[in-house]
Amino acid sequence: MPGLVLSRILVGIGEGVSPSAATDLIARSIPLQERSRAVAVVFGGLSFGSVLGLLFAPPIIQNLGWESVFYIFGLLGIIWCIGFESLKGKQLGNNKGLLNLGQSSSGSDGLVPSAVSSESSDSSLEDLQNSLKDVPWGAFFKSKAVWAMIYAHFCGSWGHYTCLSWLPTFFSEELNLNLTEAAWVSVLPPLGSIVITSIAAPFADNLIANGVDTTKVRKICQTIAFVSPAIFMMLSSVDLGLPPWEIVAFLTSGLALSSFAFSGLYCTHQDISREYASILLGITNTVGAVPGIVGVALTGYLLDSTHSWSISLFAPSVFFYLTGTAVWLAFASSEPQDFSKSGPES
Repeated sequence: MPGLVLSRILVGIGEGVSPSAATDLIARSIPLQERSRAVAVVFGGLSFGSVLGLLFAPPIIQNLGWESVFYIFGLLGIIWCIGFESLKGKQLGNNKGLLNLGQSSSGSDGLVPSAVSSESSDSSLEDLQNSLKDVPWGAFFKSKAVWAMIYAHFCGSWGHYTCLSWLPTFFSEELNLNLTEAAWVSVLPPLGSIVITSIAAPFADNLIANGVDTTKVRKICQTIAFVSPAIFMMLSSVDLGLPPWEIVAFLTSGLALSSFAFSGLYCTHQDISREYASILLGITNTVGAVPGIVGVALTGYLLDSTHSWSISLFAPSVFFYLTGTAVWLAFASSEPQDFSKSGPES
């Protein structure tokens, strides 16, 4: 057991850098009018992987043992790394260490030195420390837009992690679905997310391409991502005498619509600063990981204390979804910010 726990910790450490790395690549290579689709493709892979895992893991475990899932997952990761390193080498060779930033919000094209250059592997620890000192940490936390992203990420993660952990139990105990039915129902939210993501991303990009203000587009998408699950959770928590499958449909719809966040919050880091997009996502994602620890445990504690799914699971999520919406509408912005210059709070 200690070895298994340690391996999971190491997986978390390794995977923790991937969202920021992906954000940096998108920010430096994808124009604004295509940003939502790029983010949707990259982060939508989480839903696609969840569906494949839920479908294929049970038969693999049944036929090859539970250890086989870890071996297969690790092998796929190694294959991906080899392929990506080969692709990265060709990209750097073609662009001579430069990545196309595409069009900026003002419509200009430009090239900047890639954050991942061929010489990066030779950088010393001292160079790394100096580069971190140059990051305008203070300017980040003086920005209202950054604080809006931090709180929105926390709120979205609260609903995501608590539902991910507790909905199968809710389906089994509260809706009286058997284990097989509960397992199949667990596939529906990520499957719905794939469908919604394929609609939301082109919708957002088309609005921006047609001249709609980027901040307005991000606010619309994030509001849909928060208000939709809040409404469906409230309907599911009230005793309306609905049959189990209608409640499942409500929750699936709400969680699927939360994927509009890929065209809202998850694009805003790049909107306000392509240079520091990866660091900004690292900040918000770190705060967003807290509900995965605190929220899941608190839900269990409240469930044991109150024996109420409405109070333990749905009420906190609804609270954070609605307050997150209010903060987002009040303070979120996609206006590019120059954090390297000290200025008034924005």
